[in-house]
Amino acid sequence: MQPIGGRWNPRADFEQTVLAHEPSVTPDQFTKAIAAGDQFFAASSSTPDHDEYHGVMLRELGVKASSELLADLRRDVPPEVFLETYPDVQETLEELSRRSVPMAVVSDAWPNLPDLHAGLGIRRFFDAYAISSVLGCDKPDPRMYHHASAALGLTPAQCLFIDDDPALVAAALELGYAGCALCRDSTVADVPSISSLTEVLDFF
Repeated sequence: MQPIGGRWNPRADFEQTVLAHEPSVTPDQFTKAIAAGDQFFAASSSTPDHDEYHGVMLRELGVKASSELLADLRRDVPPEVFLETYPDVQETLEELSRRSVPMAVVSDAWPNLPDLHAGLGIRRFFDAYAISSVLGCDKPDPRMYHHASAALGLTPAQCLFIDDDPALVAAALELGYAGCALCRDSTVADVPSISSLTEVLDFF
């Protein structure tokens, strides 16, 4: 899946939500606050708590992190408001499922990822999730990979790990997994790569 508008964090409605509480915030202030949030996110050993992350940006904005505002920033909204799947995803997952290929998600994400997938209509394809904010570590920590393969009842050698970051695929290869980088933008990778998720079907 990909964020509508191209930004994963903060969610696409961040500015609109803050402005509803504090209308005086300017676009330049938002730019600086989001940069501060990016730095905080990058420095965290695992995916940070929503309120902590939003609190960093609100402090940069000079806006009080009231319980009402924090709750508004983490409120549930339909995933189709800010997320969409790539065109090749649904049909590929359908075919893999038809071929009885067990699948797990390994993601540096918040705990609500399965709910987001459910809203996008793809949750039913996955047998397990390895989520950084739940496990307390990020890829390429081996625990992320091993949690997923163990949940599927498979050894690393029986699994194909796919990621859009070639470095994370390289880490999986070192752990004994098969691996393939999904390079939609034609980026040259130092690991086996594909340009469309549909090409995964050739492995099964």
